[in-house]
Formats: sequence, structure tokens, C-alpha cells
Amino acid sequence: MDRLNVRLAPRVKRLAWANFAAQSAEQIAVAVAPMVTVLSLGGGVGEAGLIQTAQTLPLLLFAIPIGLLADRMSRQRVMVCAEALRVTSFLAIFALAQLHLLTWPILACLILLGGCGTAAYSVVAPSLVPALVPHNSLAAANSRIELARTCAFALGPTLGGVLVGYTEHACVFGLAALLSAGALLLLSRVHEPARPIRAHRHPIEEIREGARFVFKHPLLRPIFVTQVVFNASFFMLLAVFVPYAISWLGLDASTVGVILGIYGVGMIFGALLASRVVWLLPFGRAVAVGPFSGLIAALVMTATIVMPSPYFAGLSFFLFGAGPIIWVVTTATLRQTVTPKDMLGRVSAMNILAQGARPIGAALGAFTGAFYGMHVCLVLATVGFAIQAGLIVVSPVVHLVHQPEMT
Repeated sequence: MDRLNVRLAPRVKRLAWANFAAQSAEQIAVAVAPMVTVLSLGGGVGEAGLIQTAQTLPLLLFAIPIGLLADRMSRQRVMVCAEALRVTSFLAIFALAQLHLLTWPILACLILLGGCGTAAYSVVAPSLVPALVPHNSLAAANSRIELARTCAFALGPTLGGVLVGYTEHACVFGLAALLSAGALLLLSRVHEPARPIRAHRHPIEEIREGARFVFKHPLLRPIFVTQVVFNASFFMLLAVFVPYAISWLGLDASTVGVILGIYGVGMIFGALLASRVVWLLPFGRAVAVGPFSGLIAALVMTATIVMPSPYFAGLSFFLFGAGPIIWVVTTATLRQTVTPKDMLGRVSAMNILAQGARPIGAALGAFTGAFYGMHVCLVLATVGFAIQAGLIVVSPVVHLVHQPEMT
């Protein structure tokens, strides 16, 4: 019955559709911005790398300030303001391109501005959901929102790449601006219930309070550490996968693209399955599905060292997509239930900081692959996945039979 209620809840539907539109706009920009840099603005590998850095930097720069704002003011208003920045940035890119005034440094600055929308969604949306649905519907609502996000991750880059082939490269940002404007309109109609006004303290003290809560909580601390190890291990593997697939597995570029696309298929499958997994398994076991799916995926990929097969590689990426999405849904639900409501923004921001392990893992993978070989890199990544599965097994999280009561 709870799944039906969430399906019919207008506010959840609007938030999910807004998530789909906003993330589609962002993923189109992620795919197209490096192409525009190289094909239209005369940039090279270095410039394209800086553009990609600008796209991901807001999560690290602004996650904590956004989390603080979300606990101090209307969360819906924070998301609306951030989405308005994204619309502005995409419209500016489109207009400057039409006037032949766009350069790659300007593009990088505008992409950085637009990335605030992504940061706001990542931090604020999980802290907004508990205000929109009853406690027993959190898992289903999170699953719905993750499904929207994963569909955008699967469709956005594909759509952007196709349009680049048929139109002027920077014109694709016009479509991204339209999608972002649609998200803005939907968000303006997601009405958040009024919250009690609380006294504001010094921002540093409030941020420390959120960090202390995460690192001292017996359930949230192992989840944070597990995420750090998972992100580092996964991006270590990703750093060498393309050259490994081409040189060792003997795949061409199109087949590598298909295998990477299977990751998105796995994400959609996991998002569709998440609420059912939570329904069928004890809650702690449902949380553990993600880490163990990652470990099995890594073992399957490592098996290609002795049995080179594109099918094994495809299965590995499917599992990498499906299991961790179930982890995202279950751990978001857990955070929402054990965290005091006036601290949800800051705690959600701490969760986003775990993604800071991604560039570290990628750099470690590049170093290991260059000096010790790609096979060693895959084995080390698998060791990392074994560690993150072990961390969650020895934690009290797996012993949870039911979703905790709302704090």
C-alpha cells in the first residue's frame, strides 16, 4: 500500500520528474562540453580535462555550504535558486556561442556555475523527501527518485552525443536549458511543509555538529567509510578499463561503449528493484546488497584476466550499476530515519563528501596501471571491494531487521 501512496503523491512525482529533467540537462552538458571544447573552441586534452574538473568541482566546493543552507531555510527554495543558476549558465553558453564569443575558459566558468544545480540536488533532495512522504514510504519514494536520476544518466549523454552529430555543437546547450527550465517549473510546485524556526549558531559550529553526528553514529559512520572505499575502488578500476578492454579483451571502441552503457541499464534495473528488495529482505541485508554486488562485479571483471570475455565485462558493469543503486536507496532511507530533521542537510552533505575519493581512486589506478600493469590494478581494485564489503559486514548495520523508527 505504501508504494501505491507514493505513486499517487503529487509532490513526490513532481520532485522525481524535476530530478529527471535537471539530471538530463546536466548529463547532456557533461557529454557535450568536452566535445564543444575540442571541436568548436580549439581545445586539447588539457582543456577538456579542465572542463570535466569544473563539472565535478561544485560537489566538493559547495556540498557543505548547501547542506548548511538547507538546514537553515526552505529546502525547496535552495533547490529552486540552484536550478535557476543552472538555467542561466546554459542560456549564457548558448547565447555566447551564437554570438561567437564563447571561449573555453568562459565555458569552464559557466559549467562550474551550472554545477551548483547538481550539488543542490545531491545534497538537498534526500533531506527534502522525509517532509513529503510518511515514514513507511521513504524507501519507495527514494527508489522513485533514483529511478528518475538513473534514467537521466542513461539517456542524457546518448541524446547529447546524437544531437552533436546533427546540429551545431553549442546549440545542444539550448536543449539543456529547456530541460533545466522544466525542472525549475516543477520544483516551484513542490511545496515543502513549514518547519519550526530554530536559532542559528556560528556556521562552523553547525558544520562541526553535522560531521560529529556522522562520525560518531554507529550506523552512519560505517556507511560513510564504506562509500569512501567503494568510490576509490570503482574509479581505480574505471581508470584502466578502456585501455584494458581494447588491448587485453580485444574489443573495438563501439563494443567498449556498449559495455559502459550496460552500467546505465544496471542502474535502472537496480532502481526498479530497490523498493522490492527492501520489502523482501531484512533492512540490514538490503543495505549489504550494494557492497556485495560491487565485490561480485569486481571478481567477475578480474576473472577476465584468465578468461578474456566481453560478456564477463558486460556482466560486471551491470552488477556495478544495479547493486550500488540499491545501496543509494537503502542508505538514504537509513540516514533520513536516524538523523534529526534539522540536521538532514548537513548530514546529506557529509555523504556527498565521500565522493571525494573518486579522483583519488582514479589517480591511484592511473599510477598503478602505468607502473605495475593493468592486471595489478584490477586485482588491487578487487581487494578494495572486498574491504568495503567486509566493513559493512562487521558493522551493526547488517543486523537491522527493520527500517529504524524516525528520529
